[in-house]
Amino acid sequence: MSTTGPVTTDAASPANPLLAGADLAAIARLLADGTRATFCLALLDGRAWTPTELARHAGVAASTATEHLNAMVAGGLLAEERQGRHRYVRLADQQIAELIETLAAAAPVRSAPPPRTLSADSRRRALAHARTCYDHLAGRVGVAIADAMTERELVDWEHGLSLTPDGARWLAELGIEVPTAAKRPALRPCLDWTERRPHLAGAVGAALCGHALDKGWIKRVGTTRAVLVTPAGREILAARLGLSEQVLTPSAH
Repeated sequence: MSTTGPVTTDAASPANPLLAGADLAAIARLLADGTRATFCLALLDGRAWTPTELARHAGVAASTATEHLNAMVAGGLLAEERQGRHRYVRLADQQIAELIETLAAAAPVRSAPPPRTLSADSRRRALAHARTCYDHLAGRVGVAIADAMTERELVDWEHGLSLTPDGARWLAELGIEVPTAAKRPALRPCLDWTERRPHLAGAVGAALCGHALDKGWIKRVGTTRAVLVTPAGREILAARLGLSEQVLTPSAH
């Protein structure tokens, strides 16, 4: 839950409820499609993808992907970037990423069909263990970090999620700089869609994830959102947060 106040716009003001309803319905229509939802989940890795990459990921034809992406860009869900002849798309902004995260966590828990291949099963387990959720850490490792920081009173949940003075010193000791002028809360809980418990988002969560990537504590796994905790990361997370080898190691099955 964001610690910032509500943002009021003309379209969402009480004086214009019909327009607000129409805008909400337009966003809902854009997301009410399995292929488009798959695109959004893939783009939660915070990177820009080409239409070809997204088509391959979703298992649809390139022409189908292009049609969907054009609608999503026009509707404000995605932003596009062009480099020469190449086109890339990404989630429009942090607010859209938070919307996708919230909807994913709110989806009903269903028994997933067993993976058809060993590689598909490996990808599923890797994502559940540790992954990026737009620009912060999620999965079992992300939730374990949130729990450990809570137990050590580095973050406080009593009056809304916040960083404590000890937490600020802890970040400084690790060389993690949190932008102070960011137009986002310093911390907010993000309900993890695999663990069904919160991990840390907001400016602090993003700074922690970015620092971990830069320092080689975690590394990306292929083109998925999965990340792997490296030996250096295991050492620092064990020493600084007491995370066990069992938590930091992906399960074999």
